[in-house]
Amino acid sequence: MNNKDINLVDTSNVKRVRSIQGKVVSNSMNKTLRVLVERKVKHPILGKYLVRSKRYNVHNELGEFNIGDTVEISECRPISKTKSWRVVQAISRAKGI
Repeated sequence: MNNKDINLVDTSNVKRVRSIQGKVVSNSMNKTLRVLVERKVKHPILGKYLVRSKRYNVHNELGEFNIGDTVEISECRPISKTKSWRVVQAISRAKGI
């Protein structure tokens, strides 16, 4: 086998893009959604699971999501002071809205 036949890709500098799911809690800003992401954390002493939540400002170019929708968001370059996430896709739509 020659060196030309082997295609090696250097993956040492490739950054994995984080993606998480959350629920839209606000869509009142232009091109911005507010997404609530909940995660479960085990308490170190009690052993019970606690729900921790965080709200992310997410870039939404088309403005097609409503309050209550579940969306998948991924990390991107900083778009503004507080926005460094963008919407990838809708997981489920809110019912009755």
